[in-house]
Amino acid sequence: MSTTVASWRLYILRTAKGMLYTGITNDVDRRFNQHQSGKGAKALRGKGPLELLFHCEVGDRSQASKLEYQVKQLRKQEKIRLVANQPESLSTWLERLRNG
Repeated sequence: MSTTVASWRLYILRTAKGMLYTGITNDVDRRFNQHQSGKGAKALRGKGPLELLFHCEVGDRSQASKLEYQVKQLRKQEKIRLVANQPESLSTWLERLRNG
């Protein structure tokens, strides 16, 4: 029996009114369905329908939390650029953004 550690993913959702929400999970489909049904984050309750704009693998739980914090610090326009670019490496993309 193999013990594989579920990889964590960062995701960005858009609400019906255009608000962007960033979160982390090890199961994007499950978490998205929780948010859609009103059983996820309080910030999203009653804000649907929701649209999944972006998700990418971000390593373990600790790394996911650090990257989530960094993405949450971005301005909305920067998050829109992130979604448009769909980078293979989120940490590299954030590093480039910080360094101009």
